[in-house]
Amino acid sequence: MAREPVTTDRSQPAMPIVAMVGGGQLARMTHQAAIALGQCLRVLAADPGDPAAQVSADVVFGSHTDLAALRKAAQGAAALTFDHEHVPTEHLETLVAEGVNVAPPPEALVFAQDKLAMRRKLDELGDPIPAFAEVTSVTDVERFAAEHGWPVVLKSIRGGYDGRGVWMPDDFDAATAIVEEQLAGGVELLVETKVPLRRELSAMVARSPFGQGAAWPVVETVQRNGQCAVVIAPAPELSEEKAAEAQELALRLAADLGVVGAMACELFETVDGELLINEFAMRPHNSGHWSMDGARTGQFEQHLRAVLDYPLGETTPLALVTVMANILGAPAAPKMSMDERLHHLMARMPDAKVHLYGKGERPARKIGHINILGDDPATVRERAERAAHWMSHAEWTDGWNPHE
Repeated sequence: MAREPVTTDRSQPAMPIVAMVGGGQLARMTHQAAIALGQCLRVLAADPGDPAAQVSADVVFGSHTDLAALRKAAQGAAALTFDHEHVPTEHLETLVAEGVNVAPPPEALVFAQDKLAMRRKLDELGDPIPAFAEVTSVTDVERFAAEHGWPVVLKSIRGGYDGRGVWMPDDFDAATAIVEEQLAGGVELLVETKVPLRRELSAMVARSPFGQGAAWPVVETVQRNGQCAVVIAPAPELSEEKAAEAQELALRLAADLGVVGAMACELFETVDGELLINEFAMRPHNSGHWSMDGARTGQFEQHLRAVLDYPLGETTPLALVTVMANILGAPAAPKMSMDERLHHLMARMPDAKVHLYGKGERPARKIGHINILGDDPATVRERAERAAHWMSHAEWTDGWNPHE
């Protein structure tokens, strides 16, 4: 089932169609950027209530695992790109063989889909990564821990995100319980060293088929319960040399892997100051949401430019610091409506830039984000987190009462 596109003035020159697999908030915000470029993003969505399906006039309903639905979404599109990485590689290879411009191509995207393939490729390239090994039985974990020590990190090779599919057993007994349960359920695993971590960083870049690259400032990502809660752009107290090292690493990897579009290179900064690659996302990413309001070219517009092989836009920051705070669903949705919460936030913080995703409120679910720009990282972060907490809980963390 597909929603027919809105009829346009046929006397106007046709603009290229970009199709995006997945109807989540990333597709919704990509559609916002497409509108400014005279386009309407085509979305392959699972449900009419999906965030992007609510706003796009060109929606194909179907599953990302259904080749027929993928073909329908790609028909007539200048590029087929992604809101998530979970499309079967063999389907993408079939589309490429049929002449579809898949961006990023499947031979690149596989390294964002398969963590073991990614680790092996980076090891082959000589890039900085944690020690790792494939897990086919708990004996593999025991052998790895004997060499590298406990605790270790176990990861599902495919499908994990926002802390899902990641475990940190402290000993053999804990690892045994996890490995046996996951392998029995058909989940493939790898094991890595637990990095002595100072913080997590993200180097967001974009690359076009022409080979042009662009990099935003390296950001710090603050994780809570395995989920990104706050992004600080640029990363505080990161030397120019380390920032340049991270940007150059991400740009080189995008070229080496043949990436087309936006790419987030998630990094560990160790207590010794070393940078290690954690994971990739070959699409717009949570760590780039700050750029919507804090950079001359936001990640969603840049992604469209890249997949269409347009010249890439400037990534210069618009303020000394921008902080993005995710609006996460509270344990219980507040009685106050989201509309009223938004009203009070705008009255108290008129500079806060609010982005809501059209999603129902569930515990810990990403339902929106807030960007605040300013001069002092600590002050801007405090304000952004306070605003996000208000939108989640209808409670001001400083006790302020909007009715007094």
